[in-house]
Amino acid sequence: MTSLAISLSVLDLCPVPQGSGPKQALENSLVLARHTEQLGYKRFWVAEHHNMSGIASAATSVVMGYLAAGTDRIRIGSGGIMLPNHAPLQIAEQFGTLESLYPGRIDLGLGRAPGTDPATAQALRHGRGDGSDFPEMLDELRRLFAEPQPGQRLRAVPGAGLKVPIWLLGSSTFSAQLAAQLGLPFAFAGQFSPDYMFGAFKTYREHFQPSETLEQPHVMLGINAYVAASKEQANVLATSHQQAFLNLIRGRPGPLPPAVEDMEAIWQPHEKHSVLSTLAGTLVGDEQTVSQQLSELLERTGANELIINSSIYDQTLRQESYQRMMAVTNRL
Repeated sequence: MTSLAISLSVLDLCPVPQGSGPKQALENSLVLARHTEQLGYKRFWVAEHHNMSGIASAATSVVMGYLAAGTDRIRIGSGGIMLPNHAPLQIAEQFGTLESLYPGRIDLGLGRAPGTDPATAQALRHGRGDGSDFPEMLDELRRLFAEPQPGQRLRAVPGAGLKVPIWLLGSSTFSAQLAAQLGLPFAFAGQFSPDYMFGAFKTYREHFQPSETLEQPHVMLGINAYVAASKEQANVLATSHQQAFLNLIRGRPGPLPPAVEDMEAIWQPHEKHSVLSTLAGTLVGDEQTVSQQLSELLERTGANELIINSSIYDQTLRQESYQRMMAVTNRL
């Protein structure tokens, strides 16, 4: 058993359970945020996705305000804001407002993907670009958060002078390289891109330049986790996420389906391979099994933090999975 110290955080996509709607999904997220705050989770991040009937966190900053208002200590953040969908000034003002209302509790995680399909991305960006100018947009955003300079005409109010922590998110080596260059913390989307994980970590650590923000590299790894009283139950819980991803690759994304006992009647062999390959980094099992999986993961990656996504249909079992995950981690 490893003795590595690790912080746990929550990645919540605000999933809309089948038979429910966005209001219930957002209320579920607040209940989960309060629950994980009591358990000792460090952060609770929500992600920006658009035109998806199964995800209720499109207005990410608004959702963050709702969650921050309903909790006391846990850090609330974006995992992430897709910066090319927005003007940097808007994000500086939104997160400046959140930081002003909830000082010391707000994280700004940034990505460059659209977080949606091409048609919706076009509607969001109105021809502003494909995200290739992300480094320039990030530089503009960071200047808006800096202390105002004499004669500076464009200011984020609120926002200017506030030290909102910025994280770069990625599923490849692009953001890893940029985070290293700027001396920013890096969060990798291992929950859906396990193949690029080690390359991204290697790039980030080898090219890291210390900054006023960060003296040493700091990596947070996104991972899916399903922890239950038995291995069999955990595997059943994971089928909701598997079905949701299967529907996505079939071009029919929708609400989070209930768990099923057996996936074999639902997917074709090539679909099974695609889903399981994409979700290959998932921790699944009882506490003893997940403890071993987690120890091996930390030894292989050296991650400083884990941010856990548990897309479980049953909200009581979802909370229980996060509770068991914390129990596992506390024993490491």
